[in-house]
Amino acid sequence: MAPPVLCRPASRLLAPARLLAPARLPSAPRARWKFYVREPPRDRPDWPKVGLTLGTAVALWIHLIKKHNEDVLEYKRRNGLE
Repeated sequence: MAPPVLCRPASRLLAPARLLAPARLPSAPRARWKFYVREPPRDRPDWPKVGLTLGTAVALWIHLIKKHNEDVLEYKRRNGLE
């Protein structure tokens, strides 16, 4: 495949840089934001999200405490403290 420079017309290759058209910014309709940040409603909380968040936190704490207790027992067993 030929390099892109060789595919351009010869007149563009020979034209000075100042005569080339400047880069154009996109027009307003295409530059519109796709996502909007809205203030969450304060009067009614999103209860499924609240439940999922609290449930996940409780599950992680339970796992952490169980793992800690297992590690303490293993430490005592290896060091002959039990």
